[in-house]
Order: sequence, then C-alpha cells, then structure tokens
Amino acid sequence: MILLTMDIGNTSASVAVFSNDKLFSVVTLNKVKLLQQIKSFLKQLRGPVEACLVASVAGKNREIINLIRKHTRVILLNKKLLLPIKNKYRTPNTLGNDRLACAVGAAMLFPKRNVLVIDAGTCIKYDFVNNKGHYLGGSITPGLNMRLQALHQFTAALPLVKPAQFNKITGRTTEESILSGVLQGIKFEMEGFVKAYNSQVKSLKVVVTGGDYLSLAKGLKNDIFAAPNLIHIGLYDILKKNLA
Repeated sequence: MILLTMDIGNTSASVAVFSNDKLFSVVTLNKVKLLQQIKSFLKQLRGPVEACLVASVAGKNREIINLIRKHTRVILLNKKLLLPIKNKYRTPNTLGNDRLACAVGAAMLFPKRNVLVIDAGTCIKYDFVNNKGHYLGGSITPGLNMRLQALHQFTAALPLVKPAQFNKITGRTTEESILSGVLQGIKFEMEGFVKAYNSQVKSLKVVVTGGDYLSLAKGLKNDIFAAPNLIHIGLYDILKKNLA
C-alpha cells in the first residue's frame, strides 16, 4: 500500500512516498515547474496509491490537486480533519499547516514527552507539544534569508549579504558583521527558547527541522534530534488517522 504526502510551502515544495508504514522517499520539487514535475513523479510510481494528503500554505493550487485526483484520492489538510494530538491553540483557524504537521510529527516520534520543535525555514517557528499530547502553540520569528534581506531593504547603506558560514562573534567587515549579527543572533535566540522551556517543563526533547536546520541548529549546546522530514512524518500520521 502506497500513501503520499505533499507539502507546498512559501518557497519550496516536496512529496513523500510511504509504503508499509515506512518513509520510502522524499522528492523536492521546483516551485516554478511544480505541475510538470508532479506529472512526471506520478508516472514513475510503482503500484497503486491509496491516498494523498496535501498541505499548502501558499494558496489552493487547484491544478495540482485536480491532477493528483486523476491518480488517487486527495485529502486536503484543514481544520476539520482528525488529529492524533489535541490542538489547544486558541485560534486554530489561523494556525499554519506546516506548524501543525511538524507538531504532530514530533509528538509521534517522541510520545508522552515534552517536545519543542524548531522549524528553521522561511520563518523560524518554535512549537511546543506537552507530554499529554497537547499542542499549545509557540513562537514565530524571521528566518535567515528574511533577516538578511530586511537589513538591506530597510537601511540606506547595508549590502545584501548571501547566507554563508561564519562562526565568529566579531565581524571585521560590514559583510562579516551582518553575518555575525544574524547567525549568532539566531543561535542565541534558539538557545534562549530552549532554556526557557527547560525551566518550565521536565525532560524536554528538542527536534529541529526545516531548510536551514543544519546551518542554524548545528551550534546548539543542547541535545537535539534532527528530523529533516518531520513535516511529512506528521502529515502521514494525520493521513492515517483520517483513513482509519
């Protein structure tokens, strides 16, 4: 039995193939050629697909959904679906699908644990699930590229600096100073959130994911669990819950 999960985000898209309760593969898709690449992907699948769960934060994507429906049943991630965790967010209608799916994925990986998800993507999201399986919410801050672009766009003289590795506190050029401020600032921010949650709950597990997770979370002092495909793990568990 094959199940698919598809994540269409602000800047990227991906589709995952699950077979016999295991993650078989994850394919990153080009947002510009998304429809064409999905057509090619569906043709290459071996065996029938039972269903596909689609999560999107960037519009309804009707063409894509209609295309997938020609091959299998499509379930759209929305607030009406059953969840394997309890959503305690006060404004569930404003909660991003990506945040919800990652919270579910973390709770499934570490059941009955207090879990903090750090999703380092376009924005950096911090989401907390307690040991009772209750999603309580979290925090949203600007991501790496957003911070670099903001320094350039909202000042008269600062250049637009491309993301690069820079581990020093003191930058000796303007470019180095910007990288130091942004990268170290994110590191200190992450450490601060982890420290704050550690002071409030016991046995906290920190799970990191997102496109920039390797470069941004690498320097964290705390014991962390890297889960690059966390959103698809969460989407898969939501899909199974609604097929049962």
